[in-house]
This record gives sequence, structure tokens and C-alpha cells, in this order.
Amino acid sequence: MLLFLSLALLPIGLIAVVQTREIADQSLENAELSLLAITEQASTLENGTIREAFGAAAALASVVKLIKSDDVSCSAFMREYQELSELYTVVSFITPEGNMDCVSTGVSGNVSDRDVFQKMTQFKTRMANVTDNPAQSSEPVMIVTNPLKVDDELIGFINLSVPLKSFDDAPEPEQSARPISMLTFNAQGDILTSKGALDTTLKELPSFAALKWYAGKSGRVFHETNQEGEERVYAVLPIVSGVGYAMSVWPKNSPLLKAGAMTRLSFVLPIAMWLASLIVAFWALNRLAIKHIRKLGRQMHHFALNRTLPRTTLGGVVPTEIVNMEHAFVGMAESILRDEAALEDNLRQKNILLKEVHHRVKNNLQLISSIMNMQIRQATTPDSKRVLQRLQDRILSLATVHKSLYQNDNLSRVDGGALMHEIVNQLLSVGLPSGSAVKVMQNYEAVQLDPDDAAPLTLLVSEAITNALKYVAADATGAGQIEVSLSHTQPEMALLLVKNTVGKGEVEDGTGLGSRLINAFSRQLNGQVEITEDDGLYVLRVEFHVPLQAKDVYDY
Repeated sequence: MLLFLSLALLPIGLIAVVQTREIADQSLENAELSLLAITEQASTLENGTIREAFGAAAALASVVKLIKSDDVSCSAFMREYQELSELYTVVSFITPEGNMDCVSTGVSGNVSDRDVFQKMTQFKTRMANVTDNPAQSSEPVMIVTNPLKVDDELIGFINLSVPLKSFDDAPEPEQSARPISMLTFNAQGDILTSKGALDTTLKELPSFAALKWYAGKSGRVFHETNQEGEERVYAVLPIVSGVGYAMSVWPKNSPLLKAGAMTRLSFVLPIAMWLASLIVAFWALNRLAIKHIRKLGRQMHHFALNRTLPRTTLGGVVPTEIVNMEHAFVGMAESILRDEAALEDNLRQKNILLKEVHHRVKNNLQLISSIMNMQIRQATTPDSKRVLQRLQDRILSLATVHKSLYQNDNLSRVDGGALMHEIVNQLLSVGLPSGSAVKVMQNYEAVQLDPDDAAPLTLLVSEAITNALKYVAADATGAGQIEVSLSHTQPEMALLLVKNTVGKGEVEDGTGLGSRLINAFSRQLNGQVEITEDDGLYVLRVEFHVPLQAKDVYDY
């Protein structure tokens, strides 16, 4: 057995040596990635500012195309944008000839003799430059330039000036390690910003090549000597591809670059592992632990699938710890079974109670409706009867919602299609006289609603059908058509559609309460109301949100 274990562990030991060395190499790669991550974190402000400036320039370009010929309006627009942004000191549009007539300061001029403009006309691309004596600003700025083209023809440049002090005054992010120097530079190799004194930054620049050469090496970590011949580690990554780059400078012996003590133990660990395995694995591992743990695991798995307790306990020579684990498992399983039974019984009782509540509410609403019906018969004026009848319809609509809830096994969702079908038929049976020539078409999909949405939907449908019945047969013939539908337009959007023809006879003017209620109930559904009337056809559309899952209800 010892021989077999030694032979079995020999490949593992060899693999351990190889993998330990691979881990050391991987640790070095991770250290380099950490340097890049710290560099990216340190350049977050420059990255965000330049990206935001380019986004603003792209947005301004669409407006400048339209108003560039009117210098006064263009300058006013630039000034308003500059004041709202609170980030830029000057916002301007410069023609290819160097004329700056559209500028936020309102002071026009020609900048064709300035170095920044000459770079703009030379490269004709997005770029960022720093100048100490800008034409319009009174302090050093970073100028973010975006060329404006129409049909691939250059018509000018959108420039936004960002004061350099905004980068100096910004708080530095918290970092686990700090580099010797940190700077950003553009694709032409010009330094944009630097953390600390500029003289120190210039001394730490690599001596191998100019900065613009490293723009093509972004996303890498390399070793070079600085201007004073000292070995340094440089991390370069793009902050805005093709425009700006960030570089951090680190000492060669930085703690982040150390592979760790594991490399020195690459030969010791396999031997120690072999010795420990020979001592422990032969007797203790299988005889005292694994066999019993597997059996206990099968008991747990069986309980998880079937909710049944083990028939027999662990037998034979079993360690006390595993016996205690089995006892704890059996006790926990019995407690879970008792709790689940209690929860199921509690849930059943609550469902019965909730259905009873809905049933009683429905009965009370129908009782109110019956009392109102008696009052309707005693009303002396048609207006009184009509008002009471409308109020009775609304009460019966709410009663229908509660009826659907207590008749449905799922108390958290209501079938909107079935609910609307019952309400519409109820209104039609009262509102349409026998033998009416009005044609009614209904089409409902099974739209699942929350109880909170069912009530405003039923009241909205009641008001819409009542209005439709009021106007559909206003002419002498009484012929007309009513169409009602409820359907899904998207997975979580539903559409209520009520169409009716409009008669040509005179109809008594209403109070407008129905329209106000329709708008109010639509807002409760978070829906949009759209009403159109064309060629004698009145159309009411309400599109509203229907979540696929019921809302969570918390029992506090």
C-alpha cells in the first residue's frame, strides 16, 4: 500500500513543481495587471473628462451645423452651454481658416497662427492638447478638439477648453500602492497632465524613445531606464483610444512585482505532501471518515429529495464527531418537517380567511347595489335615476373583482379577460334594450393582473362602455357597433381598446365626470390614454404595464 501511494503521489509531486513555477509566472502577470488597474484608477478623472468633452462636442456638432452661419445665435448657444456645463471655460467653433466667430465668450478672432490650431489642421482628427496661453482663457487649459465634417468634408472644429487646475484640485483616489510618477499624454507625445511636479515627471520618462512611440504599446507593462539611467517599470494604457494615454512609473523592486515566497518552496511542498499523505491516508482517511461521511451525505440527499428521515443510523465503529453530526442532522430535519407543516397549515388558513374576506366584501357591495336599486325605483327625475344607475354600475364592477378573487385559487392574480367579459356583459344587459340593432364584438386575452390593477381596470371599462352605449345609437335607426378587446402588445404591456360608432342625433350633454374618471383610472394603471374620433367612429385606447410576476407581499 505504501508503494502504491508513493507511485500515485509521484506524478502529483512533479505536477506540483511545474504548477508552482507556473503560479509564479501567473503571479507576475497578475502584478502587471494590478499596475495597469492602478494606472486606470489613477486616470479616472482624465478619462471621464475627455470622454465627456468628446461626447459634448459630438452633441454640439449637430447644432452648430444648423446655426454656424449666424454668428450671434451660434455664440449665444455656445455661451449658454458653457454656463450650464460648469466644466469648460471656453466653447467654440473654428473654421478651417482659423476664424473663431462662434465662441462662448462672444469675442471673435483668428487663431491660425497658434500651435494648437496648426496641429488641428495637420492631423484633422480627435485630439487633446495643453496650452499655457490660450486665446480666450486666462489660465492654462486642456483643449479637446473634435473635427466637424459634412459629407466627409471638413468644415471646422469644435473646441472645449478644460482648465488644468480642475485636474490638480481633484482628490486622488485611494490606492493600495502609489507609483513614483503618474502622467497622461496625447497621441503626438505631448504631456497633458502629471501628478506632482513636472520636473520630476520629465526625469522619470523612459530614455528609450519619445512618448508618442509608447502610444502604440498601450495596455502593456515593460522595463526601461529613466532619463537618469535608473531602472523603472512603466505601465501604459489608453484612456481614450487614439487620443490620450496614461503612464505610471514604478520602481523595479516594487512589492507588487514580487512573485512571493511560494517559488522558494516549489521542491519542499511535494515532499511534505508525500510524507503527510503516507501517514494519514492509509488508516485514518478511509476507515475513520470518508465511508461514514458518504453515508451521512446519502441520508441528507435522500431527505432533500423525499423529505423522509433515515430508517437506520450509522453502525459500526464511527467517530464521535460524525455521530454528533448525524444527530444534529436528524434533529434539524425533524424541525424542518414540523416548520413546513405549520407553514402549510398557516398558509391554508390565511387563504381561506382571505377568500372569506373577498366573499363578504362582494356580498356587502351587492347589498349596497340592491339598496341603490330600491332608491332608483323611487327616484322622481331621470337625472337622479341616471346618476344612481351609474354609481350602481361602478359598485357592481368592484363586486365583480372581489368575486373573481375568492373564486380563483390564486389570490395574487386575476384573469383580466374573464373579468372584463363578465363586466361588459353585465353592462350590456342593462344598457342595451331588447331587440337593439347595435352589434357588439368582444375579444379578450388572458391578461393576468394584480388585484391592485384589477379594480381601476374594471372601473375604467365600466366608464368606457357606458359612454359607448350613450353615443352609439343616438340616431333614429339605433344601428351601431361596439367593439371591446383586451390583448398583449408586448410581454409586459397590455392594450384596452373600445370602439363605437357615433350616432347623428342629438345627445344630452354630460357632466364630463366619465372622462375625468377614465383619465384617473388610466393613471392608476400607469397607462396612456389615446382618444380619436374619425368618420363617425370613436376609439378609446389605453396601453398599460402588466408585470409578468405578481408583486411581492410582505407579512410584517
